[in-house]
Amino acid sequence: MKLPTKSIFILLLFICLPGLVIAKQRIKLTTLAPKGSSFHKSLQRMASDWRKISGGELNVIIYPGGIQGGESAMVERMAINQTQAGLLTGTGLSQIEPAVTGLQVMPMMFNDLDEFDYVSEKMKPKLEQKMKEKGFMVLFWTDVGFVRFFTKKPALTPDDFQKLKLFTWAGDPKQAAIMKSAGFNVVPLETADILTSLQTGLIEAVPMPPFYALSGQVFGPAPNMLDLNWAPLIGAAVITERSWKRIPDEFKPALLESAQKTGIAIREAGRRESNLAVKAMQEKWNLQVHPVDEQKMEQWQKVTKQFYPEIRGNLVPANIFDEVESLVKEYRRSP
Repeated sequence: MKLPTKSIFILLLFICLPGLVIAKQRIKLTTLAPKGSSFHKSLQRMASDWRKISGGELNVIIYPGGIQGGESAMVERMAINQTQAGLLTGTGLSQIEPAVTGLQVMPMMFNDLDEFDYVSEKMKPKLEQKMKEKGFMVLFWTDVGFVRFFTKKPALTPDDFQKLKLFTWAGDPKQAAIMKSAGFNVVPLETADILTSLQTGLIEAVPMPPFYALSGQVFGPAPNMLDLNWAPLIGAAVITERSWKRIPDEFKPALLESAQKTGIAIREAGRRESNLAVKAMQEKWNLQVHPVDEQKMEQWQKVTKQFYPEIRGNLVPANIFDEVESLVKEYRRSP
């Protein structure tokens, strides 16, 4: 029986439509960044850019605030393709590639952000290649400045901290073991449990950037901050290689340019907001900021240098540790 022309058209449309739907790629991106934060908004702008660049072919869906679980869960979800991308801190990134720890878990290696910027720019190409070998493409790098210590009661010296119950990330037993061997009483937890654990007394001290202390209301149960540059909190947005390869090559340069701009925006906002967060917590919630004088600084430097032999080869691959240390010295020798 001969079908009418209109019926043939409808039949062809029905047959072709599934192919058109499949051609559109959905990318689920997870992050611990709080919903509505500047970081979240930057990621939303990137998602909008990617949709425009691809002519609607790419749909990036952002899951903020750790609603898909902690960073361990985020990495696991990407591995089994439940999600395809994530904005991770160095903690999550190190689960993919341990070399990333060279930028985050070497306490007091960097005196200031200028030193950190110099070293990180030198290290990024190598780290990106290592991430690629593990099946992940780095879209952008970022950071939120230095981690500071927030405590329930004033604590100024390493001896003071050894008397406190100190948060450490549950996904890194090696770091916990090193801290314990140095005399610190560490309590491994997920980041989502920090506030409740401070309120109940399960922990009494936590290292985090001021921005997160403000957004997570840590200043309430922990109203003291030690003004010590412990270590930078780095981050990177990554996408699985399998998902990146599915994207048409013609879109990729513009997509990467958009991602790089997003990383810069997050870094600038993170550093700025961390400084503003300290001021806000002081003025509105009576946060007590405790400066570190020269004598106390020497005590902290002595303790952290005792960590280094244990960190090298355990938390940080030996060759990466040596390279970072060499680059810091190189920067300090420069005019």
